[in-house]
Amino acid sequence: MKLTAKREEPSLAFGGQAVIEGVMIRSKKRMVICVRQPNDEILTKTEEINSMSERYRILGLPFLRGIIALFETLYLGIKGLYFSANVTLEEGEKLTAKEIALSVVLAFALVIFLFSILPFFLANLLGLGGVVFNVVESVVRLGILLIYLASISLVGEFRKVFQYHGAEHTAINAYEAGVELNVENAKKYSRFHPRCGTCFLLIVTLISILFFSIMPNLGFYMNLAYRVLLIPVIAAVSYEVLKLSDRYRDSKVMKVLTAPGLGLQYLTTKKPDEKMIEVALKAVEETSRLMQTSQ
Repeated sequence: MKLTAKREEPSLAFGGQAVIEGVMIRSKKRMVICVRQPNDEILTKTEEINSMSERYRILGLPFLRGIIALFETLYLGIKGLYFSANVTLEEGEKLTAKEIALSVVLAFALVIFLFSILPFFLANLLGLGGVVFNVVESVVRLGILLIYLASISLVGEFRKVFQYHGAEHTAINAYEAGVELNVENAKKYSRFHPRCGTCFLLIVTLISILFFSIMPNLGFYMNLAYRVLLIPVIAAVSYEVLKLSDRYRDSKVMKVLTAPGLGLQYLTTKKPDEKMIEVALKAVEETSRLMQTSQ
């Protein structure tokens, strides 16, 4: 089925994520995962989303909704990776829920260490203080992020995930442009998108400079502690900034402000092949169809 998309008002409720050999696309109420199976066929899984911010109005308020969106996005992303991994792995290699849970815990611990604790320790070695310290810490954090992304992009399996990431953006850009959703049309669109989580990471870095600059100096251990404890708060503010940037993404000022985030996507996305774009388009088509039938 070929759909001609009707461009909606920009909304952070329609987005996606690359998974193993596939793409996950989600709307406010549904999640669709399309995965290329070893037999070359595309397997599609759909699931309803019962968001906390939809069930409880207070959780849909600005800033609170960012925290909810962060945890729900992580939860759905893990489910998508779990599903796609078990679709593509051989029978004896399939992962259990316990193995996935352990991997997630270890991944979170590594992320907190690399991007919260390590930059703080390295910046402390220079003996700086005040705003200068926060800027240097954020530069170190950004440097670690760039080295990390550049390194894993060289690994074959990660590179393929980054290609599916590019396919996801290509498909969403074609959908938002309102063109007929087929591979030939989609290939004309960029693999970069301003709503990408890569842009979100850059916004988080900039917001953290502001937050830590106004926090009082409570000593080494307390300063380190609130760098971890304030992660949800910084993420919530960053979510609102990302939402604002999407609303005014056609303005010249916003294009300048979002340019560094788009530049960072040169590392997190790679040019997809036609089969990858086909998978992403199928996920977008199915999500769009479900959105239309539920109205």
